[in-house]
Amino acid sequence: MAYWFFLGRAGRFGSKFPDGEVTCMNVKDLPLLHSSLKSPSPVLERAGLFPTFDLLFMHSRFHPTKSLYQMLVSHFFKQMCNCSASVQGYLEWFMKDCLDRITKSVILTTDLGYEHFVDNAKLSSNYFIADCEEMLKVAAIVDELPLGLHDKYLFVISPVDMNNDISSQGLIQFAQTYAKKGIVRLREIFTPGTLQVPKSHSALKELESIYQVLDLYVWLSFRLEDSFLDRELALSQRAICSMLIEGFLERGGWRQPMASSVPSRISSTSLLSQSNKQDL
Repeated sequence: MAYWFFLGRAGRFGSKFPDGEVTCMNVKDLPLLHSSLKSPSPVLERAGLFPTFDLLFMHSRFHPTKSLYQMLVSHFFKQMCNCSASVQGYLEWFMKDCLDRITKSVILTTDLGYEHFVDNAKLSSNYFIADCEEMLKVAAIVDELPLGLHDKYLFVISPVDMNNDISSQGLIQFAQTYAKKGIVRLREIFTPGTLQVPKSHSALKELESIYQVLDLYVWLSFRLEDSFLDRELALSQRAICSMLIEGFLERGGWRQPMASSVPSRISSTSLLSQSNKQDL
């Protein structure tokens, strides 16, 4: 089904590029693409699930000494897979705890969906625990920081590629600064510089990684608005990265390195500082 993913990325409704085209790197692969498009989509027999923060919070109340990483690796997933009764036990405890701790209006709202939730919070043969390898990498990092469980969970589910050096460095820097200061300013993490259309594939990859870091900042700014204050700056810098990447591709940079650079008149703070890279 990978070809459907590429087809979907080729054009986006309501965007600058509503229509798109899909092709292959090698001409010999075109017949396979054509035949794939004519074939019916396979029936999905199972779907992956990942626990919500509420479920992790309930589990943490039973195991207060366990870190988020430990809960994800061992306890939580084993119990979710092996015994749906354990999930129901957590829910029953949670509702009792709610009666003691939260206001009546919230209790009534929560209680309306309780019976349905208990009846359906079971991991049947149609579902499996989703792959969380990337999340485990983040959990191992944020567990070392003085953050609450909810903040750790936000960083764990954030859009980051931990196999990408620049992207992972950005997340670590954001998490460390947030834990230390409570405020994360974009200018403290990026140094002033002038962005240009990349001249090589390696420069393109670096620019794409910087885009990912800016995208991560924007994502966090919508969830931690009082701490990630430079959303507009991040949005503008992300747009610049996108424009420069498009410029590289439009000039045929995907085929061969560009002979000359295209100067940019935009001064930017989008390059990760060397000092921050070394610290990370």
